[in-house]
Amino acid sequence: MNIKMGKLCGISISLILVNLATMMQRADEKLIPSVAKEVKETFNANLSDIGYLSFIRNIVQGFASPLAGLFVISYDRPTVFAIGSFCWVLSTYAVGASQYFIQATLGVAVNGFGHAIVYPVLQSIIADSFNDSSRGFGFGLWGLIGTVGAIFGSVLATVMAGHDFLGIPGWRCAFILMATMSAITGVLVFLFVTDPRKKKSSSFVSHDHERDDERTVHKTKNYDAATIMSSVWTESWMAIKDVTKLRTFQIIVLQGTVGSVPWTAMVFFTMWFELIGFDHDQAAILNGIFATGQAIGSLVGGIIADKMSRVFPNSGRLICAQFSVFMGAIFSIVLLRMIPQSVDSYYIFL
Repeated sequence: MNIKMGKLCGISISLILVNLATMMQRADEKLIPSVAKEVKETFNANLSDIGYLSFIRNIVQGFASPLAGLFVISYDRPTVFAIGSFCWVLSTYAVGASQYFIQATLGVAVNGFGHAIVYPVLQSIIADSFNDSSRGFGFGLWGLIGTVGAIFGSVLATVMAGHDFLGIPGWRCAFILMATMSAITGVLVFLFVTDPRKKKSSSFVSHDHERDDERTVHKTKNYDAATIMSSVWTESWMAIKDVTKLRTFQIIVLQGTVGSVPWTAMVFFTMWFELIGFDHDQAAILNGIFATGQAIGSLVGGIIADKMSRVFPNSGRLICAQFSVFMGAIFSIVLLRMIPQSVDSYYIFL
């Protein structure tokens, strides 16, 4: 039996492992925000230094993302994922073992590069695994599973940060544990995940085509591999330039630039709750409740977007997105400005 083509409870093993990888990737992203208070105390840093760590990772991730897109186009995606996960695993170990703030800074920079490589791989595999009519559900489910991973990473790191294990600070143990689990996941993806592009192409190949391919191989052996790869990268770069000229794409980038600012701050909710006066367990619960709402919203939003796209093919998904942004702004005002910032407001925050 070919494990790569197998199913578990009717679900593709490849899809299960991709979603498991998403969980670990999102969990890893939550480590520094969840233990920001402990990292600040360990390195005698201030809040702006902790924000600097997130800035470094995000800026490296942003600049490396186009390169990651080219990798996804040109190479086998499980292999690309394995390379990216190696970078993020190595950097997570490094941050957990770092003795100086500059070491942690270099670690999160490499971490950003690793996540930049991995994220397009996961997104593109999910996109290819669902047809147009159910793609919203696919991404909604993917978002839900990813948020479950974020909850796991946030709660685990926050709770462990309040304890020492064999004399080792809990926040360092959380980094080492998460890196180990991520490494195992990366190996499983590399070994057992099949690129959906291979499935689609193989389904149309007959024995006659296979014989034709054998003859074609002999002909193409004379071509220079470097020339072929250069052509692929040149065509990919031309495609990127064409896409950036589209007005819709430009507006999406502008909205993403502005819309990502509050989410960059929200990753520090755990530290914000702790600075208000909540203990580690209470902060973990509050952050977990917030992430649970995100998870449910991702799935419900994807299902609604699929239905809206059938009624309004050109604007259905956009209407859902704009409604989500509008409601998020209202509830953010309530959360940050109207609820008293006191431990007495614990149940109101819930």
